[in-house]
Amino acid sequence: MIAKYTPTGGVGLGYPDYLVNRMEQSQYTVGYTNFGVSGYTSTDLKQDILIRQDVQEKISEAEFITIDIGANDLLQALNTPDQIPAVIGAVTVNLQIILSTIDQLNPNAKVYVMGYYNPFPYLPSEQQDALLLLLDALNQVIESRAAANGDTFVPTERIIAKHYEMYLPNPSNIHLSKEGYRLVAKEFWKNLDKSKNE
Repeated sequence: MIAKYTPTGGVGLGYPDYLVNRMEQSQYTVGYTNFGVSGYTSTDLKQDILIRQDVQEKISEAEFITIDIGANDLLQALNTPDQIPAVIGAVTVNLQIILSTIDQLNPNAKVYVMGYYNPFPYLPSEQQDALLLLLDALNQVIESRAAANGDTFVPTERIIAKHYEMYLPNPSNIHLSKEGYRLVAKEFWKNLDKSKNE
């Protein structure tokens, strides 16, 4: 199990852990593996899925797969705005490879891909407009690649924005609070619970 960073810089549970709890409460028998790595970019995840046998084996056995990737790509480019279009392009290509490879390894797995929330809601309003345009571009890429591969896009931007003081309590830290991770898990659960009846 990979712990998620907390708003205070420590480590705690992430949304996958809370999602597993919801599944177990709903009488699922859950075998759970978390391959998430703090700081990973879409290139890192692509390499793992293409090369690592342990990752490929777990994908081939999985009934449900959740993915959140792409934000670190964008965060690394924020100080070099001229590189952002290339970064968005790279995320598009990498995500397509990731999702299509999952389909090849396990065409029956239900895949859920997370959209991103605004990690900097405390920035001045004059900086918010540019940031939200980038966030929207990233989410459009994620949503379009998910749709193209028959996967489910799970948006989080609006629900986090409603009470960002609670969900992102530290203005100098982009990580969600425990309540924030629980809320994201709830959004995944809504989609997962819907799909099990299809």
